[in-house]
Amino acid sequence: MTSVKEFRIEREPTATTLGRGAFVFTDDYSVFDWGKMPDEIPDKGASLCSMGAHNFELLEDEGVPTHYRGVVDSGTGEVVPLADAEDAPTEMAIDLTQVPDLPREGRNYDYDAFHAEAADNYLIPLEVVFRNSVPVGSSLRRRTNPADHGLDFEEWPEGAVQLEEPIVEFSTKYEESDRYLTRSEADRIAGIADIEELEAVAREVNRIVTDRAAEAELVHEDGKIECLYFDGEIRVGDVVGTFDENRFTFHGQQVSKEFIRQYHKRTQPEWVEAVGAAKQEAKAQDVADWKSLCEESPEPLDEGVVGAAQDLYAAGTNAYVGRELFDAPSLVDAVDAVRNL
Repeated sequence: MTSVKEFRIEREPTATTLGRGAFVFTDDYSVFDWGKMPDEIPDKGASLCSMGAHNFELLEDEGVPTHYRGVVDSGTGEVVPLADAEDAPTEMAIDLTQVPDLPREGRNYDYDAFHAEAADNYLIPLEVVFRNSVPVGSSLRRRTNPADHGLDFEEWPEGAVQLEEPIVEFSTKYEESDRYLTRSEADRIAGIADIEELEAVAREVNRIVTDRAAEAELVHEDGKIECLYFDGEIRVGDVVGTFDENRFTFHGQQVSKEFIRQYHKRTQPEWVEAVGAAKQEAKAQDVADWKSLCEESPEPLDEGVVGAAQDLYAAGTNAYVGRELFDAPSLVDAVDAVRNL
């Protein structure tokens, strides 16, 4: 189980065969790696499932292999394309790959043991991040210089930087605290999966999602993919191009989970600061479980904020998918409501 979706197994994968299963999307949300937050956002699960399904079908149409099999129709229980689902679905049928244990001592993870068990059928233990812009506050500004990416700046400018070519990075997936990797580190962690092919797949996914977003008047700022390796082929896994995995803007306003992050920074700064301090302390102590060191817990959102978030997810999904899946205000109205919070 993840923090916002449940995982159901129908048939276990083996070293040589894929299994069958499903993601069941909940209305939970998570920010700052906290896991399940105190609130639920109605319609959020159906929103993420619908956007993810739409994107997987776009990828398949463009020849990008994925683990997607369809959505589960709530009325019949059958696996169907999104267009054939009577209502906004909350369940996505997928192929399953092996996910070996990743042993660790403190913050040292044994990827050799992971791959010894993985054989040729496994979930690649990386997240591949793509960026079409570098906004103020991006971690990229703290970790790198513009010249590292071929940009003609001595220092990062004060405003957001729009990129002519996307920047692709690799980070860990199964470590307690995510960390960005050098190319050689990512290559080692990927195992027999080719790091160049992983990057090429990420760039193609980014192109497809960016083009679809533009048709809905959304700007695709950044996102990530996770992939599996099976039968010598890299396939896109997890969920792609949703308001949780990616950042989108509409007329300059965030239409993604990012607005909730920023709201917590403004209204619960003590908790946000405590999370950052706990992560630093865990690193100093060489322990993985940073959350046990956090001295604060998040408070529930105001009811009006929950309603605004619900409308934003629903209206954004209607616009992106091009179908009125939800009874929601226009995206313009939903964005205006969030802008005024």
